[in-house]
Amino acid sequence: MNDLHISDSVRYIGADDTTIDLFESQYPVPNGVSYNSYLILDEKIAVMDTVDRRAADRWLENMDAQLQGRSPDYLVIQHLEPDHAGSIGLLLEKFPEMQMVGNAKTFSMLPKYFPGGWADRSVTVKEGDTLPLGSHTLTFVMAPMVHWPEVMVSYESSEKLLFSADGFGTFGALSSGESWDAEAARYYFNIVGKYGVQVQALLKKAAGLDIRTICPLHGPVLREDLGHYLGKYDLWSRYEPEEPESVLLAYASIHGNTAQAAGKMKEILEKKGCPRVAFIDLCRQDQAVAVEEAFRCGRAVFMSPTYDGGLFPAMDHFMAHLRDKTWRKRKAAIIENGSWAPAAAKVMRGYLEAMKDIELCPTVHTIQGAVKDCDAAAMEQIAAELLS
Repeated sequence: MNDLHISDSVRYIGADDTTIDLFESQYPVPNGVSYNSYLILDEKIAVMDTVDRRAADRWLENMDAQLQGRSPDYLVIQHLEPDHAGSIGLLLEKFPEMQMVGNAKTFSMLPKYFPGGWADRSVTVKEGDTLPLGSHTLTFVMAPMVHWPEVMVSYESSEKLLFSADGFGTFGALSSGESWDAEAARYYFNIVGKYGVQVQALLKKAAGLDIRTICPLHGPVLREDLGHYLGKYDLWSRYEPEEPESVLLAYASIHGNTAQAAGKMKEILEKKGCPRVAFIDLCRQDQAVAVEEAFRCGRAVFMSPTYDGGLFPAMDHFMAHLRDKTWRKRKAAIIENGSWAPAAAKVMRGYLEAMKDIELCPTVHTIQGAVKDCDAAAMEQIAAELLS
């Protein structure tokens, strides 16, 4: 994939990272991740972003192979997060005549990562500014808080390319062959999803552009059926569920009793006609998948024991994550477990009431220890309320 040609003039020079275990030290990436960078070869040469230092050697080899002895004139910095900007210093040292292109926020933040004093090599651009390279021209579109304040994207008008920064990215190395759909939602909701309002603003700007190819900073280059990808981002950034009738059943269990109750609840939901129950053990499954499912489904059941007078840590972490990612526009139910002084439901209710547009089912049930026949009626009632 390192020899991928976007076109005769636009080359992929990024690199896969198949040795990384956790992206951002928190998201499991069993199939690695790609750090995408692109080269526009024209009268002037532009490098579109760098890569994480982990992949710098391979990236520089790819670049040299495509440059064939020439030197780049510009480095366009769309996003300063270290997985994309980590090799800026190496490139500035390698090509002392090269200039950096970014916006005012880019250059105010740059010294925090690269304090070497590069101000005399900066070209500051703003919304709508252009950079002519010859037969290619880049137009810059500001995208603040998608998902950092300095983010911008770049549109190349002759080939109708959108260099989309972290937008439309995925987990997974390109060599893994994963489709965009396989990892795009987990990536979006955990990395970008908090900023739906800002994504909507960028989509409105993109609607005015004739885009034929999307070149993201992670994952595959998108060339066909662009309406599919744009439609997903529009839906996700409006916080609308892809599966309104499906239910996320997220549970945490200490000794197995709440897990047993969750299994019973799953049976009840399925018997009542729920088309799909996303059954997530928060203690053992990837919480990023749980977040993805929470946004995919239109309804949710949260089941947790009380722990240390509050909420069991796995559930507490999950609900805090949903709050931070602005989970909203959903219907939710609560079931707690507590042998004495149950408190889990109170904490879970507090999380949900702090979120926007959450409809909370009126019945909240407390299981005391092991699930018993007497719990079934309340669980039936909760299922009826949730699915109505």
